[in-house]
Amino acid sequence: MKGIITHEASQEVTLAFNRRGHDFKSCDIVDCYGGDNANHYKESVETLLPRIVHTLDFLGMHPVCQYLTNSGVRWLASKKPKDGFTWSEKYQIYINWVRYRQMESAAINFKWCLEQVNKVGSGYVENPIMHKYAMEIIQEKPTQIIQPWQFGHGETKATCLWVIGLPKLEPTDIVDGREQKIWKMPPSPDRTKLRSKTYPGIAKAMAEQWGS
Repeated sequence: MKGIITHEASQEVTLAFNRRGHDFKSCDIVDCYGGDNANHYKESVETLLPRIVHTLDFLGMHPVCQYLTNSGVRWLASKKPKDGFTWSEKYQIYINWVRYRQMESAAINFKWCLEQVNKVGSGYVENPIMHKYAMEIIQEKPTQIIQPWQFGHGETKATCLWVIGLPKLEPTDIVDGREQKIWKMPPSPDRTKLRSKTYPGIAKAMAEQWGS
């Protein structure tokens, strides 16, 4: 099976599929750090996919969640007046409109990602739980919400999957532990990279269940 996993410098999912004999490549605008440079496209997914989408059997996409995730909604909306926020009659709340336009652009890009996976007919789009402002634009609920502790990692990090042309991902190893280790990470140059990396147990389950 030939596939691409986008927005994935870690190559966690890409390598999991390749270990099972598939022909997968990762794509990101930065160098990969998964160790398989030969199977990495260092370019924008918007320029890559139009050239090769018709050749793919599988497409997994992990678009940037910064402006969409519910955990960051405090930067977008406020019940109280704040500098940079103005009242919205539509939402009945104070809105940071600079942030709103960034969110709107990210949500439109997310819809584009869903369209690309639908073109292939098999794959998924991944993101954390989104706030209502993003969902209002995307207008498509996730297929399922998974947790690391369902796949051998004793941590909590709710992850939404919009699954297309495939069955829902089934838990493989339910373990104890409900600690938010990712959320508690101290600031560091690698924090964003570590927070966005797919858990190995989830990547393995994807390859085993969707790569058969």
